[in-house]
Amino acid sequence: MLAPARSLGGGLDGALEVFRRWGSVQFDPLAVAGRSHDLVLHARVAGYDSAWSDHLYERRDVFEANNKGLSLVLTEEFPWFRAAWNLRPPRVIADNPEVAQRVLARIREEGPLSALDFGRERGNEVDWFGVQTNVVRAVLEDYAGAGVLGLARREGSRRYYDLLERLLPAEVLDRKVPLEEQLRHKLHSRYRTHGLLGIGGGGDIFNGLGPAKPDPHRGTPGRTALRNQLIADGSLVPVEVEGARGKRFVLREEVELLGAPPELPPSVAFLSPFDPVVWDRPLLGCLFDFEYVWELFFPPEKRKYGWYVLPILFRNRFVGRIEPRIEREDGRVQVIGFWWEDGFAPRRADGFVDAMREALRAYLRFAGATRLEWAPHLTAEKRMFSTRP
Repeated sequence: MLAPARSLGGGLDGALEVFRRWGSVQFDPLAVAGRSHDLVLHARVAGYDSAWSDHLYERRDVFEANNKGLSLVLTEEFPWFRAAWNLRPPRVIADNPEVAQRVLARIREEGPLSALDFGRERGNEVDWFGVQTNVVRAVLEDYAGAGVLGLARREGSRRYYDLLERLLPAEVLDRKVPLEEQLRHKLHSRYRTHGLLGIGGGGDIFNGLGPAKPDPHRGTPGRTALRNQLIADGSLVPVEVEGARGKRFVLREEVELLGAPPELPPSVAFLSPFDPVVWDRPLLGCLFDFEYVWELFFPPEKRKYGWYVLPILFRNRFVGRIEPRIEREDGRVQVIGFWWEDGFAPRRADGFVDAMREALRAYLRFAGATRLEWAPHLTAEKRMFSTRP
């Protein structure tokens, strides 16, 4: 859906089309250059407004679940996303039953509440994945993981929880799907979203699906067996990609996309660090000759590029990186950094300059900004791409 960029129209329906094709979009609330899920949708949906994903959430068209990290998932697919809850017992609830009962009783009586609404259980902190955190916050997270509570809304980074039965339709909640089918569906969703995944890929691509081999303690068949089932029923088709090690897999209905690509108008997209196109970093390197590392958690002296840097895709080529920062209070976007790939000359690439200007105009609209502000060392880029919203 990037050929060309921003080619899906239809407002909310366009955003929903991405969810229908993939099932989910990875979520991240950090909004320096735009929230990750918004960047993913902005790259594909014409005129995308970040309020649209919030509206879809408020309408309960999508909900939050774990699928390759925290994701926004189609509500109708809820029955296939209980697996993560089944695989991780609610440890904090079991260890803190009195707090857990009090939290649940208040939400049942009062409606959506955040951790701050309970005050702080002074001196009562628990280990939450290696970090000490307030027990109420951990209990709320545990209840959400157990399928008792769900996120009713977010206000910035503050999360409000309510009973899941008040958030999702009864027919969705009542549907029960066997664990193996859930895991197979989630594995299929990774291939459905990325397009050319292999068996590995590093990082958290297959997070939440259990190990490759069967795990009798959790009752999981293992990713290898699940993948073989998808191959056997024809859902996944093995392919070989020249220059890439090992087999890759594409969806049966997308095999035809491997034919000769059509001629497309030039377009530029800025990609989120969590965009499916950049999930598989080894494939990105061998297929596109593009090495990408998200340097957010690197100390400044160890960053090669910048803090929140977005890959730049032009046609079918990764040509560089941009580091934008949205300043919402005064309606501007700061362009902090630009880095071009070796051998790429912006003015010599047919159609690139105009496509880049259009991408910047679209990004300004997405950011709700009226002007670009260029870092002093980007004089050449400013002259080349200066544009109005």
